[in-house]
Amino acid sequence: MRILVDRAGHSRLRALGPSTAAVPATEALRAGIGALIGLAAAAGLAFTMAPDLWLGIYLIAPFGATSVLIFAAPNSPLAQPWPAVVGNTLSALVALLVCRLAGDPLIAVPVSVGAAIMMMALCRATHPPGGAVAMTVAIGADRIAPLGLGFAFMPVAAGTALLVGIAVIYAHATGRRYPFRQFGEANPNGTADPPPPERLGLTEDELSRILVRYNQSLNLGVEDLARLLAAAEMQAASHRTKAQTAGDIMSRDLVTVAPDTPMLDIAALFSRHGFTSLPVVGPEGRYLGVIFQLHLIARAHARFRPDGRLSRVGHDLRAADVMGDRLPTARPDTPIAALLPPLASSDTDAVPVLEGDRIVGIVTRTDLVAALARESLR
Repeated sequence: MRILVDRAGHSRLRALGPSTAAVPATEALRAGIGALIGLAAAAGLAFTMAPDLWLGIYLIAPFGATSVLIFAAPNSPLAQPWPAVVGNTLSALVALLVCRLAGDPLIAVPVSVGAAIMMMALCRATHPPGGAVAMTVAIGADRIAPLGLGFAFMPVAAGTALLVGIAVIYAHATGRRYPFRQFGEANPNGTADPPPPERLGLTEDELSRILVRYNQSLNLGVEDLARLLAAAEMQAASHRTKAQTAGDIMSRDLVTVAPDTPMLDIAALFSRHGFTSLPVVGPEGRYLGVIFQLHLIARAHARFRPDGRLSRVGHDLRAADVMGDRLPTARPDTPIAALLPPLASSDTDAVPVLEGDRIVGIVTRTDLVAALARESLR
């Protein structure tokens, strides 16, 4: 009995600790710099519009809370452009109207926040900083009320829209996605099919019902749920594979090219051997990158002008100009289960196998499919 009590107490104590996964330092830095840029721009706009009222009136504290969401949690449904702009604007309008009816802050503050929450929920625009916007208006009614309902649009709507616009640009510039993905949008190949690793067989309505059933509609988007379920399925599938490694199934007798190999010679090797990828190596077999057939096709397409005439682009290109050098790699002892996610994606045909900085083999999709097929027949 004592052991059970101790375990229950330990569980309750753990519940008081951090509940989110660890955040990489680079991601924390990325979010912090983004918020710095966004709020600096919002401060500049506020000072330009109202030099006498910019601090605390045109630059309001809830902009800081909005920045936390759109820069640090850009995948949250609560951080998307619609709830951010509409949620903050609605909250300001509601609070301004409440303050006209109830001048006493003891009444105006709770009523403003409560009414703002209800309006945001009804308009599918729940944005936590909206509650802070409503409270800011109710507390500072003496200074804000004279500005009229226009306060909801300038600075609230305009300032929030500015932050959102900067967040969109900053996310794309730093390799993130904002606004978040929509279900059914075109995949990297430009077709309507989901990427191979994300083909669940579940419809958007079914995924939406799952979110509603578990009260997660405000925490996760439909497309992100699909991606997480697909990743979980892929990880679970990897647990069912036997203990084979990349070294067991990799191709060892490699055809490689040097970084200064001309494109015509590379095309000839693809044609002669029927490969879909060619490793690029430096002296002593040092791995530099991989050229996929898709890279070659893209470069060849770039040689033609929109009118169909041949341009001079690509005449002097070498292997180093075409190769990809930021691709997933493996070691000979890497379990083949770890190769499933990268090789299931549409932009990776092969994973180089390295010992130190030297390439010792390569695992292609064909190698992996053959290994999994053999295992299924055992």
